[in-house]
Amino acid sequence: MQTDKKRILFICTHNSARSQMAEGLINAFHSDRYEAFSAGTEPSSVNPYVFKAMNKIGIDLSQHYSKSIDEFTGQQFDFVVTVCDNAKETCPYFPGGKEKIHKSFPDPSALKGDEETILIETGKIRDEIKDWLNRTFI
Repeated sequence: MQTDKKRILFICTHNSARSQMAEGLINAFHSDRYEAFSAGTEPSSVNPYVFKAMNKIGIDLSQHYSKSIDEFTGQQFDFVVTVCDNAKETCPYFPGGKEKIHKSFPDPSALKGDEETILIETGKIRDEIKDWLNRTFI
């Protein structure tokens, strides 16, 4: 591990969408400065629309899977970022996190409609996360 990179842990409830997209975006576009990880308070599985939405901008998350925050116990992070209100409530403090940040984003798993509509809306959430990450970390 390079010590000059800042480490970020993104936390969401299921580690299925928002935290996965944030991890992928940071590692794809800002890996020179940051090393990102993601986890969930109640991990499930990665939302299939997240894989598709990220592929549309050239980011392959096919090797990603939902992880528990327990997998990161004992690790140090420069930033611990909760990306949903539920995760903020259930994980108000993460040992090893130097700075805690919270920014809630819409949940792609709550989207309704046909496949094309859900994919478009998931892409909008992805872009909202990307814009916020760029404003916050760059």
